Amino acid sequence: MSRGEKEIEITPITYPLDATIRVPGSKSITNRVLLIAAMAAGRSTLEGVLLADDTRYMIEALRALGFALEVREQELAIAIEGRGGEVPAAAADLFVGGAGTAMRFLTGFLTLARGKFRIDGNRRMRQRPIGAMIDALASLGIRAVSEYSNGCPPLIIEPIGRDFRGGACRLDARQSSQFASGLLLPAPLWADGLELTMLGAVAWPFVDMTLRLMRRWGARAQGAGDVIRVPGGQRYTAGQFAVEPDASSLSYFAAAAALCAGKVRLPGVARDSVQGDLAFLEVLERMGAVVLREEEGVEVRGSGCLSGVDMDMSAMPDMVPTLAVMAPFASSPTLIRNVGFIRHHESDRLQALARELTRLGVQVKELDDGLYILPSKLRPATVETYDDHRIAMSFAVAGLKLGGLKIKNPDCVAKTYPAFFSDLASLA
Repeated sequence: MSRGEKEIEITPITYPLDATIRVPGSKSITNRVLLIAAMAAGRSTLEGVLLADDTRYMIEALRALGFALEVREQELAIAIEGRGGEVPAAAADLFVGGAGTAMRFLTGFLTLARGKFRIDGNRRMRQRPIGAMIDALASLGIRAVSEYSNGCPPLIIEPIGRDFRGGACRLDARQSSQFASGLLLPAPLWADGLELTMLGAVAWPFVDMTLRLMRRWGARAQGAGDVIRVPGGQRYTAGQFAVEPDASSLSYFAAAAALCAGKVRLPGVARDSVQGDLAFLEVLERMGAVVLREEEGVEVRGSGCLSGVDMDMSAMPDMVPTLAVMAPFASSPTLIRNVGFIRHHESDRLQALARELTRLGVQVKELDDGLYILPSKLRPATVETYDDHRIAMSFAVAGLKLGGLKIKNPDCVAKTYPAFFSDLASLA
């Protein structure tokens, strides 16, 4: 791979793949357990954490709120002194960059505080909706407002500390499951807990991840689907916790094996994983790959021959770019459905994918809630990434099959996977 001033050219693979890739820890798990550990009483140690832009914003936000954290970079470990449900600071101006998990989870977390707080992000974050969460908090008695009255960050929140009890609320979760997770994480510590009724379709695997992590740290919750009940007056138990490898990051190398002839081994994938994105391996199997699930991880084998699929991807929206970029290489059309909400992610992902696939010569139709992609003869091009890490990483996988593909602004992958291009190069 060669780098230009602000672009990188992907070197295609010309012989059978045979590689082992250990991807970094899960962003989704790291940011959840950072907050859970802060809410526990006593010292917790998190191992195998992701240290990337999104998680560093969470770490710095917790420090700004008065929590003591020790980050051990070489060990990929973080020790944190939990305060048993108290937030030391009475005011803070927090900045979360483009980290949606940090924005939404901190909003819920601050219900445990007393004072006045502001949470802001980068330009794209200021375009991403949070109005549904503001409305849910208002119904519970917490004053939270969009600073510019547009339903987007910056967010001003004025929590009332121990006077806040929780209760029942309705949440429009159609735009992001993170709204639900943001309310669920602190709910066990609220005096009256939470009865959460979710309206509209939601990426349930991410809510399930939150509930399973809550249970692992000692908090109970009941229900599934539209209504979840969290008893109040509970506590999280401090301890040692190992973060799983990131299933979303793993998908790019699994896709590479399916797309190119050969095999890629991905160690560390647990059989009882809390990550719903591992279901993408089943999508690859439907497309023609072979997935071997073993105690120490998974191995994906591909022949380079793929079939198109018709998939509702609402349960694993982060996998849409990967599937979309593989689709033109398939022998039949691919239909991606029910993911209109990813227009509000780091970019309008449906529009971005349609534009960049078209740039490569792909026949693609952008739908309101998905994409229809035909088998196509691709041509080399320089791909715009819209400062979106998943657009960059997914199109890079196509470059393993298509010579001359360049990725603009490759550094945007630092959001979740700083070493991605180095690891991709190691496939050769």
